[in-house]
Amino acid sequence: MPRLLSTYMFVSRKLTPETLGQIAEAGFQGLEIFCTRSHFEYSVKSEVLAVASALEAHRLQLVSMHAPTSRDMSATRESGTPLSICEVERVRRIEAMDELKRVIDVAEDLPYARLIVHMGGSRETADPRKRDAAFSTLEHLVLHAHHAGVTICVENTTSEMGAPAYLRAFVDETRLTGLRFNFDIGHAHLAELPEDERIEKSFAPLRDLVASVHLHDNHGDKDEHIPPYDGSIDWPAAIKILHSSPQAALPIVLELKEKTGPEAPSAAEQLSAARKAMERFENAWE
Repeated sequence: MPRLLSTYMFVSRKLTPETLGQIAEAGFQGLEIFCTRSHFEYSVKSEVLAVASALEAHRLQLVSMHAPTSRDMSATRESGTPLSICEVERVRRIEAMDELKRVIDVAEDLPYARLIVHMGGSRETADPRKRDAAFSTLEHLVLHAHHAGVTICVENTTSEMGAPAYLRAFVDETRLTGLRFNFDIGHAHLAELPEDERIEKSFAPLRDLVASVHLHDNHGDKDEHIPPYDGSIDWPAAIKILHSSPQAALPIVLELKEKTGPEAPSAAEQLSAARKAMERFENAWE
C-alpha cells in the first residue's frame, strides 16, 4: 500500500519545496494537494512547475487534487465565500466551474489521476434546482477532465446533498458514467445512524464506484480529522468494509487537520504521528 498524505494538514500555509521534503522524510510516497490558492496557486504556471520539480526531487507521486471549496482569489487573503458546483445562479455556477477547470488543467504540467469534489457546502440541503445545477456543472467537468486524463470523484460529506444514498441516486439518474466516488470514512462516521452501522451503510451505496478513500478519525460528533485510532471508529470493522471494494488497489489518503497554536507540536512531530498512525493502519490492513 503506497503511503499517501493530503496537504490539507498544511493548508493554512504555503506549499513549499521544504514542506514537500518534510513529507518525504516522514516516509510518505505520495500526495493529494488541497487546492486553495493561498496554499497552492494552481492558476500560476511557474508555481505549478515549481511544485512539479519539488515532487520529482523528493520522489513523491501526486495521486490526486482536492477541488477548492471557497473563493480565495489571492495568495495572502481568503474570502471565505463558498465555491459550489450546486450554485443555482448561473453566473456564480459558471465561475465555480471555471475555477475547477483551472485545477483540472494543472494536469498538463503536473499529471494526477483524480480530482476530489464536494457536492456543495457542508450544510447543503437537497433541492431539485441545486441538483440540476450540479448535473449541468459536472456534465461539463467530467468531459473536460476526461481529456486531461483526470477522473472526477465526488466525496460523501455530512450535508444532505453529500449523503451517500443521495450521491448514488444522482449518478444513477443522471447517467454520468465517468463520475466516481471518494469515500471519506471520517464523514461516514458522522452519519445520523446507529454508530455501529454508520460506515457500512455509508459505504454500501457507493461501493462499486469508489475510486479512492480519505482516512481520518473522529469521536462521532464533529469532523475532527484526527489520526486513525485517536477517535471512536471501529477500525477492524472499517477495514473489513473497505476490503469489500471491488477495486483491488484502492488509493487511501490520510487527511488530517493541522494542529495550530503556541502549544501545538511542530510539523515534524505531526508528520511523525501521522506516519505512526499509518503504520498501524497498514499492519491491520495486511
